[in-house]
Amino acid sequence: MNWIILVIAGLFEVAFTFCLGKAKEATGNEAYAWYGGFLVACIISMSLLIKATQNLPLGTAYAVWTGIGAVGTVLLGIFVFKDPANFWRIFFIVTLIASIVGLKAVSAH
Repeated sequence: MNWIILVIAGLFEVAFTFCLGKAKEATGNEAYAWYGGFLVACIISMSLLIKATQNLPLGTAYAVWTGIGAVGTVLLGIFVFKDPANFWRIFFIVTLIASIVGLKAVSAH
């Protein structure tokens, strides 16, 4: 269950970076709404990370959380914000995913 909580926390990390990207493109009240979404997603993400680290090794949980956020944010950038998707970016995303899976595989919990 703690791994599921951790994955959801990582997805909310992606959500708060999405909100930042949308706020950057918005103006006026719409920008403030996206910043509000950022705050809500950030609070949820951090709360779930805290919950998950109560039973998972802190170093592993934090690395997995940031890894999910990094991979998700890069993919979001490519598919939503039209960031470049060249060979090396994809290659290193794949190696990051392999590292996250590896950390989960060797974790004692």
